[in-house]
Amino acid sequence: MFQFAKEGYPFIIFFAAMTVLSAILRFNYATVVALILTVFMFYFFRDPDRTAPQDINAFISPADGKIILITEAREEEMLNESRRKISIFMSPLNVHVNRVPSDGIVRDVKHFPGKFISAFKDDAAKYNEHVSMLYETAHGNIVIKQIAGYVARRAVCRVKPGEALKQGQRYGIIKFSSRLDIFLPLDAEVKVKLNDKVKAGETVLGVMSKS
Repeated sequence: MFQFAKEGYPFIIFFAAMTVLSAILRFNYATVVALILTVFMFYFFRDPDRTAPQDINAFISPADGKIILITEAREEEMLNESRRKISIFMSPLNVHVNRVPSDGIVRDVKHFPGKFISAFKDDAAKYNEHVSMLYETAHGNIVIKQIAGYVARRAVCRVKPGEALKQGQRYGIIKFSSRLDIFLPLDAEVKVKLNDKVKAGETVLGVMSKS
């Protein structure tokens, strides 16, 4: 079924209303611009269904976009431990609805105010406004960080501590171009490489040993 993220409806309704009003007033140029923006809002806030692998040993991508970083890094906000960090850059053309990488329970959600550096830059992960979620999985705690970018000024986390979620379930959205960092266990076997294109709810980022 064709559907849209609920956060997009205010934008869609506003620009659709501007299109109609401009057309009634015969502001031809404004009508064309408003119509283009309306179509873009429909496209940007699309929320297609996805089929997750339902594999307890797999961590699937929480976002659509391109892999821009794979490294070992210390997660300092919620775990204060070293993790396997994977960063995904979302362009304005990507689906921006975020999904959880595995079955689990939300343990904490924190909002961090900050700057709006371009999301693909390394400093964005540290200094930009973002929302971090501590998520308990069968393989221990992980952290998923929704990072606002130069255009994206708001990350939305729809879930609260204590909620149990299923692999691939929607949990939030970042408006317009942005970035998402995920901190997996160090012993997770990474299944993607730099510049790979990934899909939220479908692409496997890493797997844990079955032994």
